[in-house]
Amino acid sequence: MAKRRRLEAPSAEELREMETGFACETPVSSRPPIAQVAAEAAALSVPIAGPDRTAAARDSADAGRLRRAEAEGLLVLEIPLAEIVAEELTRDRLRVDGEEMDELRASIKAHGLRLPVEVFRREGPGESYGLISGWRRLSAMRQLHAETGDARYAMIRALLRRPADVSSAYVAMVEENEIRSDLSHYERGRIAALAAGQGAFASVEEAVDTLFHAASKAKRSKIRSFAVIHEELGDMLGFAASLGERAGLRLAQALRAGYAGALRQALAGGQGDDPATEWALIEPLVKAAEGKAPDPARGGRPSRKGSGLRSGIRVEAEQDAKGFAIRFHGDRVDAALVERMMRELQRLLEG
Repeated sequence: MAKRRRLEAPSAEELREMETGFACETPVSSRPPIAQVAAEAAALSVPIAGPDRTAAARDSADAGRLRRAEAEGLLVLEIPLAEIVAEELTRDRLRVDGEEMDELRASIKAHGLRLPVEVFRREGPGESYGLISGWRRLSAMRQLHAETGDARYAMIRALLRRPADVSSAYVAMVEENEIRSDLSHYERGRIAALAAGQGAFASVEEAVDTLFHAASKAKRSKIRSFAVIHEELGDMLGFAASLGERAGLRLAQALRAGYAGALRQALAGGQGDDPATEWALIEPLVKAAEGKAPDPARGGRPSRKGSGLRSGIRVEAEQDAKGFAIRFHGDRVDAALVERMMRELQRLLEG
C-alpha cells in the first residue's frame, strides 16, 4: 500500500519568499492593457484651470461660428482689386452719373468704404473673383488707386457669395440694384435679354420672371417690352437708357407691328445728338404704327399650345419673336428620348 504524504501549510517566511520570486519573474507589461493605458493617461494629463477651460470652449465656439459664416457668405474679406473681374457677368447698369461718382469717391476718401461689394469665386487656375454687386464702389476704388497710388485703395472689402449657378448670380446682381431703384426701364429689359442670350435662362420670358420675380405682373410685362426694344434696336439706339416708360411702350408696340426694319433705317440715316433728337427720328414711325394690330410673331409673351399624352409626356409648342419651339415635359423625358424624336423629325422633314 502506497504511503500517503502529509501536506503542510507553508510558513510565513516561505510565503514572503514566494511573493518576492513571482514579482521578479512577472513583467510589468503583463498587466491588463486597459489598466496600463489608464495609468499612462493619468500620468500624462495635466489638469486645466477653470478660466483656461472657459477660454478653450469659447475659442472652439468662435471657430465654429467662423466656419458657418464663411460657408454662408457672411464673412467680409479683403481682396486685391486686380483679382476681381468686373465684367464676369454682363452688367445691368448702363448709365453712371458723374456727380454721384464724385460724391462716392469723396466719401471713400473721408470715411473709407462703408459697404462691401459682393463677389463669387471664379473657376480655373489662380485666385480670382467675379463681381456680383458693387460695380460703382469697385470703380471708385480703382479710380482712387490709379490717381493716388495709395495702398489703402489697392484692396477692397468683399462678401464672398456662393451662387448655385450663373442664373442665381444674375438674380443677386439685379436684386441689389432693384432695391436701390437704380435701373432704368431699358436697363431692366436689356439685362433680361442678354442673360437669356448667354444661356443663363431658357428664354427672355423666363429671365424676366426670375430676375424680377418680386415685381407685379404689369411691371414684368413692361420689362418684356423693353427687352424687345433691346433685341431689335439695342445696337442702333444711342440714348436707350433715357427712354421713358410711355415712349418705350409705344416703341415696343411699333416693333411688334412690324416696323423694326423701317425704324432701323431711320436710325441708320443719322443718330441724334441727345435723347430728344433721337426720339424725333423715330417718332413719326411710332405714330404710323399706332392703331395697327400687333404681329404675334414680333415678341411679347410667347403664345403657347400644349397637349398631354397617355404616356404622361406633355408636348408644348411656343411661338415668339425668334420663331417656333417645341418643348417636352414629363418624368419619362430624357436625352435618349429627345435624340430619338430629333431623328424622327429629321426623317419627317427630309421626306
